[in-house]
Amino acid sequence: MNAWLEKALSDVAADATALRTVFPAVGRRVGRTVADTARVELLKAAPGAAAEMPGLYRYGDAAEKRAVLHALSVVDTGDTGVELVADALRTNDTRLVAAAMGEYAATHLDAPAYRHGVLKCVFMGIPLAAVAGLDRRTDEELLRMLRDFAAERTAAGREVPADLRTLLNEQDG
Repeated sequence: MNAWLEKALSDVAADATALRTVFPAVGRRVGRTVADTARVELLKAAPGAAAEMPGLYRYGDAAEKRAVLHALSVVDTGDTGVELVADALRTNDTRLVAAAMGEYAATHLDAPAYRHGVLKCVFMGIPLAAVAGLDRRTDEELLRMLRDFAAERTAAGREVPADLRTLLNEQDG
């Protein structure tokens, strides 16, 4: 393990407010390819991380926001993460939208918000494999919305994403 990360993990374990300093530095210190994982580990190591996560998200860059969204599934934030997911779903950043639709969203979003997130993923070309809980959260209203989306794409002469066709065929068959 990277020496800087070891110290950062120790620092945040002692004081969650240390996240404010170390969180933005992760990409430079451990490399961008493992930055999400390192940031999630920092959040898991920090008692009281849930209180820091809204600020880390609000003031973070896209990579930091994405890591906070990923961590929602492993850090007990209660319902406070719903606002962060809702914010991410208002963006046009596919990385944030995909991260927002993780297990936390599948567990905490109400049905209309979850449906909106799924439809946004389909609209943005995000693979449905990125959407957590689809197997247990799909209901008739979501299927209607997805069928309507597919019909609009077909009428416009546009491709219907293969994973959407597969999902609809499985539900209709």
